[in-house]
Amino acid sequence: MMTKHTAFWDDLAHDLEDPEFLREYIAESMRIATIDAIVNALDDAREAAGLSKAELARAIKAEPATIRRLLSSTKTNPTLGTLAEVAAALGLRITLEPLPKDQRAQVTAPLLDGRTADPNKLARHLDELRTTKAKASA
Repeated sequence: MMTKHTAFWDDLAHDLEDPEFLREYIAESMRIATIDAIVNALDDAREAAGLSKAELARAIKAEPATIRRLLSSTKTNPTLGTLAEVAAALGLRITLEPLPKDQRAQVTAPLLDGRTADPNKLARHLDELRTTKAKASA
């Protein structure tokens, strides 16, 4: 997590005062964190099952490169259908879960309202969500 006070974070906090930018930033941050978490969990399940990426690809009738990109790329944007197919091949399914109460207060309310009382706190929280997921997969 960041501890330094920098011009980047000052600029971001200022930008988050714009309701349109705030909504876009929250939605994108949550999209990245969610996809990373799902893809990492699927790759962990694949490894636990002892399946290669090519074997998993064959199971869902996809090209091996598709699964390699899905499980290896840092810039992936898979469809829900692809994630569901991969999950099914691993004996899993994709489900929704409520955000913890503190995240609902920090994420959902500003997303719906288009404003936040503390832009710096919101920016740091979203950065922590993204970097926590990225560190877990490294």
